[in-house]
Amino acid sequence: MKSIENLEWRYATKKFDSQKKLTVEQLELLAQAFNLTATSYGLQPCRMIVVTSQQVKDAMVEKSYGQRQVADASAVLVLCTLHVDEDYVNEYFKLVKQLRSTPDEVLKPFKDMLTSSFSKQEVEEVAHWAKNQAYIALGNLMTICAQERIDCCPMEGFISSQIDELLGLEEQGLKSVLLLPVGYRAQDDMFADFKKVRRSQHEMVQYV
Repeated sequence: MKSIENLEWRYATKKFDSQKKLTVEQLELLAQAFNLTATSYGLQPCRMIVVTSQQVKDAMVEKSYGQRQVADASAVLVLCTLHVDEDYVNEYFKLVKQLRSTPDEVLKPFKDMLTSSFSKQEVEEVAHWAKNQAYIALGNLMTICAQERIDCCPMEGFISSQIDELLGLEEQGLKSVLLLPVGYRAQDDMFADFKKVRRSQHEMVQYV
């Protein structure tokens, strides 16, 4: 029941306490949680930029339609995607072999299937698939934040091209797709006391 209590506690924080900062250990925990998130085929087509520089966070405000969360939060987690092609898949299987000592003859059928699949897809298709994986990471991070009593606010409302330029992401082959400001709620954030608006569980969940 503690998990449910923590999920009841969390909300999309609208106003952060700019004076309260997460520790290095807390940010490292979120980094580990991101890296351990499940992804399709285990390919991890996402990267995360942890922004703690106040100057950079301030510059993100106008690129996030004036939303102050990015400036006042302790850090902003920028979830990015990258393009997956044959070379990327090959690098993944090199890592599998290195960590698991799996014989090539066992890996080859799966490797050939993935390289063939991704080589046939348009860039936009792969980008859409990769963005779906970023949402899985976002959900996992939000749950971990709730468990650790770290406030956060998932954001789609920002100008991706401008965030990319600010952080130099294009040069790294990355594209920002989601933002997650993290920190501590301000005492006067009125949204903290609002009751959650959810449909009844009976309506939302079916047992077969």
